[in-house]
Amino acid sequence: MDRPGQPAWQLALQASWQRRGALSWALWPLSLLMGVLVRFRQGLYLSGVLKRRVVPVPVIVVGNVVAGGAGKTPVVIALVQHLQSRGMRPGVISRGYGRQTRDCREVLEHSPVREVGDEPALIRRKTGVPVYVATRRIEAARALLQAHPQVDILVSDDGLQHLALARDLEVCVFDDRGVGNGFLLPAGPLREPWPRYVDLVLHTGNRPAFTGYTSRRALAHQAVRADGSRVDLVALAADGRPLLAVAGTARPQAFFDMLQALGLPLTLTAARPDHDDYASWQRPRERDYTLLCTEKDALKLWTHHPDALAVPLEFEAEPAFYAAFDRLLDDALQARLSSPHDGHPTA
Repeated sequence: MDRPGQPAWQLALQASWQRRGALSWALWPLSLLMGVLVRFRQGLYLSGVLKRRVVPVPVIVVGNVVAGGAGKTPVVIALVQHLQSRGMRPGVISRGYGRQTRDCREVLEHSPVREVGDEPALIRRKTGVPVYVATRRIEAARALLQAHPQVDILVSDDGLQHLALARDLEVCVFDDRGVGNGFLLPAGPLREPWPRYVDLVLHTGNRPAFTGYTSRRALAHQAVRADGSRVDLVALAADGRPLLAVAGTARPQAFFDMLQALGLPLTLTAARPDHDDYASWQRPRERDYTLLCTEKDALKLWTHHPDALAVPLEFEAEPAFYAAFDRLLDDALQARLSSPHDGHPTA
């Protein structure tokens, strides 16, 4: 397995976040300082010293409290599609993590990923709704609503800790790591103390660490070419060409495991850092590999490797999650009608 990218010290630190060992206890005093800073900042917003900015439409924040990806983007896409099924006209705002720009801009169909970020580009491609990125999400929200006045609800991709933007509903996403060892950064994975108030907890893994709604994640049985056509994975497994799988996600091995669970005999895997731009990645040339990747990686790989095959991730939350979401959203919409300038508590 090719596994460049993260230095050894970073891998060791992340491994320590799953248990309270010597390294995590050594870093524990720093996590206490982190806790003081987080609580102080939250207090400034709760007391009104720092003002939360309210936009004219409801805001749903999909985020997490642990460092690293927990599967937020598939949840955002699923919620956008659910809102569309209700007859609403959603838009999405994001910081655009990993992009090389710092301004506020719209994510268009052919926007370069390096300028808007891979996850916003994927959301735009999968949903077709207006998507804006900005360092300050309030700027993205205002710009989106000005350019697309038909939008009647916003979904924020990440931003649970971005308290400057008032929100009406919070969805906190966890994978199988749960809260790890329960310590704050850098002794553990937590960005802020848990538990904290959120409206809904959704687990994206197969083994939820605590109570919350569950979901199913699985790879599609067909891969997508750059031109949008599809190829059956069973045919790939049978054609005899060696298979190379590459993933630049928070958990590359999860993608490789799901491919193998579908019966694909992977000859080689390449685990890249999350949000990798693949500028330094060299495709092995000793064999004529069929290149498999995630949809997020494909948006960057297709520029230099147009033969890459993206394997879509199919995500489905349990029906009870959507039922609870709809009840809370209806309450939030009613609250907006009775008190249009009120924001939802953030902590």
